[in-house]
Amino acid sequence: MGLMDKLKGAANAITGGGADVSLEMPSGPFRTGEQVKVRVTVRSKGSEVRSGGVFIDIKAVEKGTVRSTQLCNSCNRSLPYTVTVSRTTVEQSITVHPAFVLKKDETKVVDATISIPPGQPTYHGTIDHVWEVRGRLEAFGNDPDSGFRQITVIG
Repeated sequence: MGLMDKLKGAANAITGGGADVSLEMPSGPFRTGEQVKVRVTVRSKGSEVRSGGVFIDIKAVEKGTVRSTQLCNSCNRSLPYTVTVSRTTVEQSITVHPAFVLKKDETKVVDATISIPPGQPTYHGTIDHVWEVRGRLEAFGNDPDSGFRQITVIG
């Protein structure tokens, strides 16, 4: 392995670019406590990746923006204001495969069943409650992941 290959491998580890991760699961909607089959596929992008395992991350966040006006006592005018809120209500990381080494150009498929954790259902209004899920490969530096995708959770 030449110097450039080593530098590229180090850069991939730091940025999470050492592997591609994809997540497959039904489209839902899901109920809290429901068992859901998932498939996480991880593929090395040309160099060995030492992994701390494969995980499914689930989170739910209340978020929204409220706009209103308030009377200014000193100038007697209505002034607009905005309040933005964001509060994480659920954050869970589920191990679906233990630590392993992903060899150069290797692909690993992990099938697992996860449980949707308890929490408020999905809702939309002035404030939204949004659920998201992703597959993630724990590795040195920035963990490669599938990116979060929204799911619907019903009561």
